[in-house]
Amino acid sequence: MDSTPVNWEALDALIIEFAKSENLVINDSSFSSSPPSSPSSSSLSPPPPPSSSSSSSSASLSYQSRLLIRQIRRLIESGDIDSALDLLRLHAPSILNDHRLLFCLQKQKFIELLRRGTAEDRDSAVNCLRTALAPCALDAYPEAYEEFKHVLLALIYDKDDSTSPVANEWSDRRRFEIAGLMSSILRAHLHAHDPVFCMTLRYLISIHKEFCLRQGVSSPISDLTERLLFEERDPPATPQESLFEVPPFDEVDIQALAHAVQLTRQGAVDSLRFAKGDLFKAFQNEICRVRLNMTVLDELVHEYCVYRGIVDPVAPSSGSGLPSHSGHMEVDRSGTGFCSSGNGSPDGDCGNSKNSDGESSISNALIDGCEISTEMITKPDTDVEMRFPCENVSNLDDCSTSGIPQAKSSRVCRRNRSHAVGEGRGRKRWRGRSDDSDFPAGVPFDGSSKREGFGIHASVDVLYNKEDKCETVLGIKELASGGMAAEVVEEVNALDPEFFRQNSALLFQLKQVEFLKLVDSGDHSGALKVACSYLGPLAANDPGLLKPLKETLLALLRPNEVAFRKDLPLDALASSLQVAIGRRLGIQEPQLMRVMQATIHTHNEWFKVQMCKDRFESFLKVDALKEVKSMLVANTVYGSNMDTHIHGFSQDTVSSSTRLPEDGASPNQVSSQEVCDEGAILKVMEFLALPRADAIHLLAQYNGNAETVIQQIFA
Repeated sequence: MDSTPVNWEALDALIIEFAKSENLVINDSSFSSSPPSSPSSSSLSPPPPPSSSSSSSSASLSYQSRLLIRQIRRLIESGDIDSALDLLRLHAPSILNDHRLLFCLQKQKFIELLRRGTAEDRDSAVNCLRTALAPCALDAYPEAYEEFKHVLLALIYDKDDSTSPVANEWSDRRRFEIAGLMSSILRAHLHAHDPVFCMTLRYLISIHKEFCLRQGVSSPISDLTERLLFEERDPPATPQESLFEVPPFDEVDIQALAHAVQLTRQGAVDSLRFAKGDLFKAFQNEICRVRLNMTVLDELVHEYCVYRGIVDPVAPSSGSGLPSHSGHMEVDRSGTGFCSSGNGSPDGDCGNSKNSDGESSISNALIDGCEISTEMITKPDTDVEMRFPCENVSNLDDCSTSGIPQAKSSRVCRRNRSHAVGEGRGRKRWRGRSDDSDFPAGVPFDGSSKREGFGIHASVDVLYNKEDKCETVLGIKELASGGMAAEVVEEVNALDPEFFRQNSALLFQLKQVEFLKLVDSGDHSGALKVACSYLGPLAANDPGLLKPLKETLLALLRPNEVAFRKDLPLDALASSLQVAIGRRLGIQEPQLMRVMQATIHTHNEWFKVQMCKDRFESFLKVDALKEVKSMLVANTVYGSNMDTHIHGFSQDTVSSSTRLPEDGASPNQVSSQEVCDEGAILKVMEFLALPRADAIHLLAQYNGNAETVIQQIFA
């Protein structure tokens, strides 16, 4: 599962959209609630065209609505029904026109007033009965008056009496059920669905768990999925009575929704009814009922963003409630952090440092959520030094990494600055959920304890050494993304002369890029020199590279058929280089990539078993995550067995053909249409409440006759 190809660039786009939608980065002008951007700040992505201004406004409104929903949820869960009602009257008054919901909230308000236990609150509870609850019970729904009479028993039964007939009304669990119900209804009413990445992650993890359960295989990411996805879901939005007149829905839609989000058939019908027959809106409503642990998700996203160079590794110590950390370093969970003195050793004194007379006045740097005195990193060009803390205290010209000669790694680090880590990188600083106290840092995230990292007492030299490695790898990745293959080879050889001896396929691909770049510029003699010096010898040592070599040489005959920047999969090559070099330096891939690799794999396998195409794949951008470009100019250049020759680095972006055929089946697998009629499949699924795969297998045993299958089951 860990070797399943994933399109890193598609995942980057989803995560950037998630970070912007949830306002997790500093100085993002998309949302009015974020701090104002400074003139020198770079945006997370290129500024949107004028035509997208309405989309930006819609995203901002959706963000504010999600904050409102979380606030109302928090108030109900804490028992403050009055404040929740005030927010509803102010922001979503039409919700309270549904007397079912109003009765539910007023009943809980009555219980909460009694729960307080004072004589004054008891009088308020009786007044609530007379003025609000009783009138609402008369026309809420037929059973409401009976429920009203039942809840009166709370006046005489104590809240601690677990055997009382109203123990369920007194239960704290009741609060969470009502809070979840209100969240589901408000989410649909305000069109405040979660960002696509959240829905995609829920969907893929749900399928992954179901697949592992049904196939009896153990999940390699169970440690993460158990903490990411809560078992309990929010209650479904209650269908309005006025919608019962909706005509019957297409059975294909009903079954697709039921099996996509694990509903009963009636649950799928009710969901479609609530969404007025809109399949994808119903799907959004249902998938958002699955609750994510946002504290853990934010940690995983931050780790990924640092690894990919989307955000700065130095995070602000704002009141976001999330631990601030860099890369894969282990962070201080106690909130005290650690400080360091000028000599780079840990120090318990966190007092403010003063700059010397010859230094610029800048605020203390934050590394791993802790204050580091600027005395350690200040040079005349303090801006650069603050941005790129890759020098040791003792030798500011040295950015060595373990096992690499200092002189060579120093040159690589300086080159990284000029090429990749300058002002143009456009990185943002991580902000966290400082607008939202719904997700405090109370849920531990201990994934880093199972990975290579540094404890809270690591020296500043070690921290700088780690950041040096990360910046070096990101610098090489940026060079590769820009098509600077010769420079990449030069830098990697300076960093680790043994690297390409163990990763010859990567060297071959880089030299291919260099060859094609020279052909594109008209330098045919230079291109042939590269082919003779590198491509030929590499192919001679690896017969699997011989065919790609021949196809590459054809570019000499058709130089105008290849648009160098447009056609070459430079981003995919850069990502593979990042993973390979990072592993060489002891930097592991982010845990979020482990999750995506495993869940994409099981998604592929699940729909092979189901023998159908996923109706929601495009909607959730799962298809984009699977669109992994091959490493060469054309598919004929990259043989299907290319990835078997790539040793020592991740296969995430190497596969030459990773997408399933259009019918969702594997190439050697018979599609469901060849086994039996789609109507017969749906009939068996409906009558026997079976998953699609089981229905197909039964039909295959009885020549595709649905009536025979049903008769045999009930015989």
